[in-house]
Amino acid sequence: MKVDLEVHRKARIDMLPLIDIVFLLLVFFIYAMLSMAVHHALPVVLPVSSTAPLDKQVTLSVTIDHHGAVFLDQEPVERQHLAERLREKTGDAKAPAVLLFADNRITYQTLYGVIDQIKIAGIDRLSLECERQP
Repeated sequence: MKVDLEVHRKARIDMLPLIDIVFLLLVFFIYAMLSMAVHHALPVVLPVSSTAPLDKQVTLSVTIDHHGAVFLDQEPVERQHLAERLREKTGDAKAPAVLLFADNRITYQTLYGVIDQIKIAGIDRLSLECERQP
């Protein structure tokens, strides 16, 4: 008489590695989509030029903390010298822009003093940043 000592077990598919791979693919595609530049033009082969100027837009960030201290790209700057420093940073850029991050506890006078300095620097593109209310 022959005795079968092997226990026959059903094949088992482990789902954890599959879930890990799916999440990795999801993260990859999200980052890939965020890094894509959106162009609203027809696909054409562009001509080549060695003397064409580069059109780089300059976007600077100005922050006003709750004490009224002003920062230009995370560097502290005196409010009366802000226009001068903005001109230095923008150079001869065509349409520089400023993102203004102002604490909600500062006075209107402080805010408008900084906006005046930005306008004196010749920058017309100004965006006052805020958080979205849930």
